Amino acid sequence: MLKTSLQDLGKLVRGGRKLVQLTGKEGKTDIRGVAVVCVLFIQTVSMGNCCSDVSSGAGAIAGVGGTAAISSARGTTNDAVDYYLKSRGFNGLFSHIELSFCASNLRDRDVLSKSDPMVVVYRKEKDETLSEVYRSEVVLNSLAPKWIKKFTLAYHFETVQTFLFRVYDVDTQYQNSKEEMLKLDQQQFLGEATCVLSEIITKSTKTITLELKRKEGVAAQTQHHHGKLIIHAEESLASKITTEIVFRCSSLESKDLFSKSDPFLVVSKIVEQGTPIPVSKTEVLKNNLNPIWKPLFLSVQQAGSKDSPLIIECSDFNSNGKHSLIGKVQKSLSDLEKLHLTGQGINLSLPTTGAGQSKSQLFVDKFTETVQHTFLEYLASGFELSFMVAVDFTASNGNPRLPDSLHYIDPSGHLNAYQRAIVDVGEVLQFYDSDKRFPAWGFGARPIDSPVSHCFNLNGSSSYSEVDGIQGIMTSYTSALFNVSLAGPTLFGPVINSAAMIASQSLAQGSRRYYVLLIITDGVITDLQETKDALVSASDLPLSMLIVGVGGADFKEMEILDADRGERLESSSGRVASRDIVQFVALRDVQHGQVSVVQALLAELPSQFLTYMRIRNMKPVPL
Repeated sequence: MLKTSLQDLGKLVRGGRKLVQLTGKEGKTDIRGVAVVCVLFIQTVSMGNCCSDVSSGAGAIAGVGGTAAISSARGTTNDAVDYYLKSRGFNGLFSHIELSFCASNLRDRDVLSKSDPMVVVYRKEKDETLSEVYRSEVVLNSLAPKWIKKFTLAYHFETVQTFLFRVYDVDTQYQNSKEEMLKLDQQQFLGEATCVLSEIITKSTKTITLELKRKEGVAAQTQHHHGKLIIHAEESLASKITTEIVFRCSSLESKDLFSKSDPFLVVSKIVEQGTPIPVSKTEVLKNNLNPIWKPLFLSVQQAGSKDSPLIIECSDFNSNGKHSLIGKVQKSLSDLEKLHLTGQGINLSLPTTGAGQSKSQLFVDKFTETVQHTFLEYLASGFELSFMVAVDFTASNGNPRLPDSLHYIDPSGHLNAYQRAIVDVGEVLQFYDSDKRFPAWGFGARPIDSPVSHCFNLNGSSSYSEVDGIQGIMTSYTSALFNVSLAGPTLFGPVINSAAMIASQSLAQGSRRYYVLLIITDGVITDLQETKDALVSASDLPLSMLIVGVGGADFKEMEILDADRGERLESSSGRVASRDIVQFVALRDVQHGQVSVVQALLAELPSQFLTYMRIRNMKPVPL
């Protein structure tokens, strides 16, 4: 095992379509592609046994690849690694962002000179609690300061990152004190403003101007002017640098009695707690003691730096999930680059005391660095994510007027599963859509004086499906519950085709939009082949479909759509999907402060978006 340093946050490895969790559990197939369908079922997902057979288990290991940000068009992200990371709190595609600050027209609180301003930044949680995360330096005698000290943070697509910015005038007697030692209640408050990080990075200039206001709850003064705070975001270069590495081994030890070893590599990063976090893995090569694996793609950001240590383990694949370690080694990206330049190999070692080095050697046949276009670069060039939703109104949900119904509207304001899914996904995606008009449909119900419909406009209109904002979806959903009769059966094909038509028309018009369809359902679909046909047809479009389940239904057919055997969907005419496009998960409550299942799904979207753009060779051309 080679210990090299790669960044520890989510989606690090592109792998085969069937993926294996390192603990031997079987993860669901990762189908990150251009289109992903999101259907919500209210039930907990159980991960079954991962390496239950050679055909599916070996495919699960097959992880050629790198980060979500730099996934090659050839493969998908490794779900086993994703699950491992998420279970330990590492979620989603992220970029290091630097925020810089300046202000204009600040209030002058000093008598004989101008104010001496300082910026303080707080992270604002959903429950409105604040935690301080940054203080700038103090700029003397300025009502239009430009602070030098940057605020560095990680941008996570799948969460809403809200910040509160406060500006203080530091009293003269404290100006020789370190900023972190200053007591803010002893300084004069100049103004505050709040925004979400997504609001900044979606601007073409990555700059936002905020009006400073008085503190909430403080009575208005005669002077209403507080000035402006200008915030600029810059993505770290390390977010863009990707390494492509081809590993080779020679003279591997055979761990099998009647055949040669089936080797694969796992690259892990050592984190603070000392536990290795897997960030990439190769495919399994059958019966091969001198393997040459397909390229791995690793970002410098994943490694932390080129000098951070990584562990590389070479193991013999076993279908029961108990893989046999052949050997390991610890190196950094810089070390791997030197191995490539010199052409030398390095001996693998076993942790067994006194075992020494084996004859098995690891070589680096290729090591290149490239600068990849990032998700944020596409956003800055005008690309948007457009949210669409489809809600299951079949009778199996239960009478909406009764508390045991999945559609029950609680008078206390507690959200039901459908409402929670809409909010969890919508509150993130709304910042990436400029007009915030979202197509919303229902299916499996009988509108007034109409036959059963499997795709009706949630707003009740016969001519258009869009509603205004997330609140518009919520209002239309509630209204529809009392204006339609729940019926059945559960058909996905019509709503998928409606979403695909919008995406197709947008593509034909040259629009810079990528669509995300959320399907929320409680039932087993009855049009499986028609759904497959619709998904295969949609697989070439800028469309992701998230399937999340609510309720206690049987998920077997959903997992077929989720391609958990590593097989791409095939239409009734024999056409195979150009890529896997469905991501299915069962909705569960957020526990112990961990990210919700819906947010975990959203974490995959930037990867799917980037894969689509690269396959179509679409570049982020500046506006």
